[in-house]
Amino acid sequence: MKRILAGVLLALAGTAGSVMADEDDITRVKAEGAVDKVMDALEMAVEGAGATVFARVDHSGGAEGAGMYLNPSQLLIFGNPKLGTPAMQDAPLAGLYLPLKVLVYRDSENQVWLAYEEPEETLDLDGIDDDAEYIKKMTGALETLVAKAAGS
Repeated sequence: MKRILAGVLLALAGTAGSVMADEDDITRVKAEGAVDKVMDALEMAVEGAGATVFARVDHSGGAEGAGMYLNPSQLLIFGNPKLGTPAMQDAPLAGLYLPLKVLVYRDSENQVWLAYEEPEETLDLDGIDDDAEYIKKMTGALETLVAKAAGS
């Protein structure tokens, strides 16, 4: 896992301004622009890659509707049945964690980030091999899509 994560970080370091992996296996990539514009770019990249956008959740809009404030934060839920279905065939509980999700948010220092959990960790279930081809493809797709949306 650590070798894969190191490879991901090195690959993204050349394309994104800053990539960080937390101890909880969340990858964060710095982005340029407002949350809604970065999310628009991510959604366009996902659709351009032939994947399906299932939902775009506006967390800050929900907070506003409840009379509360939250820095801009949106979640994109998307996937490709050609990748997700084999995972669910191997482990039906994968359906709890799929489709994939990317969060775009502005932190307390006004930096915009794209964040996602590594597929290998998301799908850490009995029946799913860490080296499964669909895990590699999901990881590669997330890297590519997030780099595009980050303005890289």
